Amino acid sequence: MDIRHYFSTVQQLLNDVPFEAVDAVIDALMNANLNGKTVYICGNGGSASTATHFGCDLAKRTITAGQPRFRVVALTDNVSIMTALGNDIGYDVIFSEQLIPLVREGDVVIGISGSGNSRNVLNAMEAARKGGAITVGFSGYDGGKLKGMVDLPVHIPSFNMAMVEDVHLMLEHAICERLLAKRQAAEPVLVAN
Repeated sequence: MDIRHYFSTVQQLLNDVPFEAVDAVIDALMNANLNGKTVYICGNGGSASTATHFGCDLAKRTITAGQPRFRVVALTDNVSIMTALGNDIGYDVIFSEQLIPLVREGDVVIGISGSGNSRNVLNAMEAARKGGAITVGFSGYDGGKLKGMVDLPVHIPSFNMAMVEDVHLMLEHAICERLLAKRQAAEPVLVAN
């Protein structure tokens, strides 16, 4: 594929982003932050990198004087627990088993899956629902099972995995930028230590 064609195709995907769905995710994240809830993020492969990046940006990029910091855990970051769970129980539970003792009502759990069918991400969403969390799914392709099982689906309708991952990463950045702006414009709140 010609590079120009690649970029023009990604541009079209960006033009068709479901912005109302993204706004709903921003609201859910803001509410979770203001209510002392935790955000958990997971994904595989390139989506694991996006999950880690999203966690980093939520934790650091959104720091604002007078505002509580985000409580965020990228479930992709503890290689020891992931490999122990994968080896001893199965790869399908590497995220859900981490969530079970941690997730609480009102937390937000974000699953990122280009196909929308990654079993370990779907299992994480099931564990999140059982724990009373708000579920968010970033998917591509036809949305897969993830699109229909989460509270807040963000679907990028492309069967090109690289392009789906590009847009997911750009959305992560845009979400954090919007959160930062909202936090900077908000009245200071009492932050407990």
